[in-house]
Parts: sequence; C-alpha cells; structure tokens
Amino acid sequence: MALRITFDMFSGRPNPSVIIEGHEAKEVLARLKPGKRLEGKEAAPPPESILGYRGLRIEQLGRPVKGLPSTFRVVGGRLHGAKLAHRPADAFVEDFVCGSTGPIRLAQLGREPIDLLQKDIERLREWPWTKWPPVRWPIRPKCTCAPLYEPDWWNDAAAGGARQYSNNCYNYGTNYRTDTFAQPGYGSGQMYGAITCAEVLAAAIRDDLINSPKANNHCPKEGHLVALVVGPGWDFHWYRKGRNGYWTHKPGGTAVTNLDNSGQLISDPRTADRGNYTDFCSFMVVMHGHTKIR
Repeated sequence: MALRITFDMFSGRPNPSVIIEGHEAKEVLARLKPGKRLEGKEAAPPPESILGYRGLRIEQLGRPVKGLPSTFRVVGGRLHGAKLAHRPADAFVEDFVCGSTGPIRLAQLGREPIDLLQKDIERLREWPWTKWPPVRWPIRPKCTCAPLYEPDWWNDAAAGGARQYSNNCYNYGTNYRTDTFAQPGYGSGQMYGAITCAEVLAAAIRDDLINSPKANNHCPKEGHLVALVVGPGWDFHWYRKGRNGYWTHKPGGTAVTNLDNSGQLISDPRTADRGNYTDFCSFMVVMHGHTKIR
C-alpha cells in the first residue's frame, strides 16, 4: 500500500506532495479510519477557494482500504470524499502528518512554511462550518477593458478539471491559460529567486506586466488591473479587477471566487482578508496580448 499526500496550501506555487509506503502508510491510514459520521452543518467542508492551507488530499495508490475512497480530503479534523463525511480515528491526524517527524518532512519545505501551515491547521479546526451568506454581486460596468468574470469557464472540475487544476492565480490574473501553473518570470527566461515582493514583482515585469504602484485601485485606460500579494517565504498570489470594479481571484488549483477569506466581496485587495499573504506588493497592468507567461 502506498499513499500520495498533497498539501493543498499554495496559490501561485505548485502544491507539494509526497509518497509514503509500508509501515508509514499503514500508520497514516489507521489514523484516517472513519469514526463518527458528521451530520447537518458539520458535514459541510469549508470553502476550498481560500488562501492558505485547504487540507490534505489523500490518494490511495493501489487497492483502497475498506471504508475509504481512493481519493479524499482531510481538513479541520474531518474527512470528506465520495460517501465520506466523518471524523477520523485520530482527530489530530493533520498535526501528525505535518509534524517534524511526519510525512511532510519528505517535501523539504523549510521551517517557515511549515510553521504557517501548522497555524492554518489550527485555524481550520476552529472554522465555523457554516456556509457563507449570499452576497450581492454588482453588475454595473466600471472597468470596461477588464476581462469578464466567467467562473464557469475556469471552474471545470466536474468535466475533469483541465483548466481549474492546471492554471493558478497568475494564469487567472493575466487571463491567460497555459495549463502549466504559470510562474512569474519563467516565460521570459528568468524566474523569481525568492518569495518576496521585490523578486516576484521583477519577474512579472520581465513577463511584460507593467508596474503601477500609483494606480490606487483605479482602472487603467487600457488593459486590466491586477494586484500582487506575498506571504514572505511562503507563496505569492494575484487578484484581478473586474468590469464592475470588484476583484476576483483563483487560489491555486481551486475554483475562481469573488470572495476573500472572510466570505466578503473584494472592493480593494489591500484591505481584503488575505490570510497569510500579509505583504501587499503593488498594482500592475496587464496589456492584452503583451504578456508572455508559462
């Protein structure tokens, strides 16, 4: 028996994953054994399209053990998957997997990302487990050059997920599908060297995005406005301003959303709930047809 564990935690960078086998895989599966069935509001998982840690994706590489589907998620001390909405036998299995001696050690992430990950695990354990209330989505055009907000075009998980899973926040921000989880600077031959505002911003400029720090949330006359934020040493993330003046984004391989981490519409990414992405770097302008991302 072997397990692939994917740590769903990044937006711009590819999520890390590890494969464990033998005794280690058996121990994790024992901790994941379904216990009490979740009912009512408890059975609803938290929204996947948030910034930061979104749970562990578990894939059984071989014949699945009884009671667990071949692929499922564990998040906030809960199991979710096909016909699966239960507490695990070990309520703290995520802490074990992401602890210093757990499988995450094989991903070689470094201390800072793991520290932030462990804080997010605790945060999701206290998630209110209720659906966000519906919010009114303004439709009056304000930024006529901005791309249309078409979440169904990007959110194709039900049809296999070629667009959703293979394109990240940078793809969505620039409105350019590459199916490569595009990285700033890679298309122009020199990717960022560190997860800092200065490095990622410079890489995006090499991709022909225009740095516009004085944009102050105003639509450009040509092209469309995006915003770069960074969780130092963790990850980067991009937002894009829409035709109605509000912002949308795509956290990694999750679905496109028009809400922040508190379930609120985003009128300004500088004041939105961004989780661990604490550094607002700059506004930038994407000139349509000019970018060269990969």
